[in-house]
Amino acid sequence: MTRTARETGTVEEAGTAARVLVAGIGNLFLGDDGFGPEAVRRLARDGGLPPWVRVVDYGIRGMHLAYDLLDGYDALVLVDAYPGGGAPGELTVLRIGAEDLGTGEFDAHGMNPVAVLANLDQLGGTLPLTYLVGCTPAGVEEGIGLSEAVESAVPEAVQTVHTLVRQLVPAGPALPNTSVKSAEPRRS
Repeated sequence: MTRTARETGTVEEAGTAARVLVAGIGNLFLGDDGFGPEAVRRLARDGGLPPWVRVVDYGIRGMHLAYDLLDGYDALVLVDAYPGGGAPGELTVLRIGAEDLGTGEFDAHGMNPVAVLANLDQLGGTLPLTYLVGCTPAGVEEGIGLSEAVESAVPEAVQTVHTLVRQLVPAGPALPNTSVKSAEPRRS
């Protein structure tokens, strides 16, 4: 069951985004924190996203996400575990604006999405139209693999991302995305 914290039935900026970054966030060695990477792997495997949508498993590489956002994306869809207080496996879709971020200390070797997005302006970027597709974890203790509740939420999360992308980008032919990209280190 999807719970919507902010109205997302109709994206206010529908059709305004030309380039969308879908970012899987999380540590697959911490149980359900691996939700984001698993969901984007399935998105890439299943295909059907337009060619102007880039799907990347960032894992815990926050600096790579920050630098990729400097490339001028019009929209960002984060896919991550989200401790929203619901039952394990419950999905939440949030629209995130700069006013929601506050401040956070940026760690070049970790992934705190709030800190990455809050400090984007210090790198010369601006926060694009941003959504979170989050899943309430059952547990984030050490261990590989999702809980049954979170695993069963992954197909719905994939469908939710497809729905957001359809609302964000102009209509066009869908081309299959056959593999998930991992964030590669930038070299000068």
